[in-house]
Parts: sequence; C-alpha cells; structure tokens
Amino acid sequence: MKLYNSYSQKIEELKPIEPGKISMYVCGPTVYNYPHIGNARPIVVFDTLKKALSAQGYEVTFASNYTDVDDKIIKTAIEQNVSEKEITDKFIVAYNDVRKGLHADLPDYAPRVTETMDKIIEFIEKMVENGSAYQVGGDVYFRVNSDKKYGELSHQSIDDLMVGARIDENEKKENPLDFTLWKETTEGIKWDSPWSKGRPGWHTECVVMIQDVFKKTLIDIHGGGLDLKFPHHENEIAQSECANGCTFSKYWMHNGYINVDNVKMSKSLGNFKTVREIANVYGYEVIRYFLVSSHYRSPINYSLEIIEQCKSALERLYTCRESLDFAIKNAKDIADDTELIDRINSRREQFIEAMDDDLNTADGVAAIFDLVKDINISILDKEV
Repeated sequence: MKLYNSYSQKIEELKPIEPGKISMYVCGPTVYNYPHIGNARPIVVFDTLKKALSAQGYEVTFASNYTDVDDKIIKTAIEQNVSEKEITDKFIVAYNDVRKGLHADLPDYAPRVTETMDKIIEFIEKMVENGSAYQVGGDVYFRVNSDKKYGELSHQSIDDLMVGARIDENEKKENPLDFTLWKETTEGIKWDSPWSKGRPGWHTECVVMIQDVFKKTLIDIHGGGLDLKFPHHENEIAQSECANGCTFSKYWMHNGYINVDNVKMSKSLGNFKTVREIANVYGYEVIRYFLVSSHYRSPINYSLEIIEQCKSALERLYTCRESLDFAIKNAKDIADDTELIDRINSRREQFIEAMDDDLNTADGVAAIFDLVKDINISILDKEV
C-alpha cells in the first residue's frame, strides 16, 4: 500500500516499523456536544484504512482518544449545573453510538485525558528539566525555539510564522509562538501539579496518551482532520521530539474538510449538521457511503441534493445484491458463468489497486459499480 505522507508531501510506500504490524493513532473529539458530520469523516476514513490494512494481513493496533477536559466542557457543565464527567460520559456514549451506526470498529484503545493526568504532569516536568519548557507563575509554556525543525509538518518557517503572528496579550511568554503546556485555573475541574492547581494544554495530551498506549515514542501512522495539522500536530511533534530525541510518527495523514452547501461547515455560521439528525432521515449507511465516495484528502460537500444522490446510489447496490441473491436461489448457474467470474476477479483487483493507491475509496466505489453493471448484465442475459 502507498499513502500520502503529509510530512513529506509525497506518496510513500507503507513500510511499518515492525514487519506485519501497524500502530495507528487518530486524534479524537472534544466531547461536549453531539458529533457532527465533520467528526464522522475521520471516523470513517481511518476505520476504512484499518480494515484495508487488516485485509492485507497487517495486525493493526488502533487508538483514538477522547479529550474530556477543555474550556468548552467546563462552560457546558456550568451552564447545565452538572459535573464535567456527566457531560463527557454522555457524549462519549453518543460518539460510540455513531461509530457503531457507521459500521466503524471501536478503537482498540480509547484513552481519556482525565485518566492520563499523572503521566501528562510527568511529561511536562521532563520538558521543563531539559529546557524545552519554562514556568511563569503557575503556567508552563513550550519554548518553540528549542525545536529547530518547528514548522516542518505544516511547511512553514518560524520566521514566517512570527511575521504572521498576532500581537499576543499574554506578555508572560518569551515568544508569541510558545504554547501552553499547563495553565493555572480557578474555574472548573483542576489537578495539583508542581506549578499550580490547573489543567494541561490541549497539545500535550495526545503525545502522552500515545506513549502510554503504545509504550513507545515512535508510531507508524498519526492521523486526524486537516484542521489539526497546524498548530495541534505541529506542536505534538515539537514536544515529543524535544522530550524524546527521536521521530514521533513515520506517516502523517489528514482528511479534508467538509463543506455544507459549498460553504465551510462552522458552528458560528450555524450550518453544521449532527450525524444523528442526518441518520434519522437517511440512515447511517448513506452517511458512510457519502464519506467514502470521495478521496479522503479532498474537500467534500454536503447538501440535500448530494445526500439524496448517495441514497439512490446505495439503493442500486441493494437492488443488485437482491437480484444476485434471487438468481442464486433460483439456480441461475451464476457459478458456472466463467465470463462473470473473470469479471468479478478483475473488479476485485481493480478495487484492491484503488485502495492501495493512497486509500482511493472514490475509485474503489467506481470498481464496485462496474461490478454491479457486470452482474446485472449477466443476470439479464440468463433471463432472456
């Protein structure tokens, strides 16, 4: 299999660290609301990748976290007068329901930030000790200048980032690009630390959970949405490599954005669609079909017209399957149709070739519909 590596910006042959085994981590959601269609895309993309790799014989260990401490979670808990855990437990169940509805396997590991706090604090202490992080009052910041390769994932130089940086109101930081590892807080859930009562910065959490799950500092594949590429994944790399002195992930994969009626989906615009709203009308299989009908790196547009087209396309597949079942049940000698068997084998190779080409599900779906055409023609010929 060949995959596009966001870090090198090249299609590369997949060569795992350990032959026959793949370690894969995908950044999960912050759980304070019901999952929207944008959240569903990485669920489907990386579930499809895991299944494609498993079909090739790889032993895939797949982890995806839940961020269960965040300002949005605290705000929601305060508004509803409940604990943060009540909010996060509720929406983790909602995310798992969506995974199951989309026929996506649950991750082998689904760590929560709140369950990894001791290791997060230890990790930050390590960076303070080696000079890649510094304390100011009760806060701790990562020193971006300690990472000479900072910006290589997003292909931006520190100088360019500095030019584009906004004037930071936080004058405590040495550099406007430095980011928070630990912040002192008086509101919401908090933990004791060597620096203050507070909670970790978002960018640190995944690094620690990866090390905790996989028991190593280098994994095969790290994935997530394109919106995470900078600064989140860039900051993950900086911390991991400054703390551990080695490469963090061999391959970086990012799925494209979802637009709604040709406008980028945004809560501020009020144009986001929850998965369950769509599923209540069209079902989960239509949503999964919609999400695999385009290449994972391409932007994808959601509209009622497109989702209706996906529903119709899926119905063609159902109809073909029913026709095939009927033909087999009524002894139409499908198994003796050597020409059809040859076409089926050809379409299978066409499908595998598409999936091996950077998980090209769009071409894979095209191969399936070519097969549908072949089957329908064969059945029609036998009925004439």
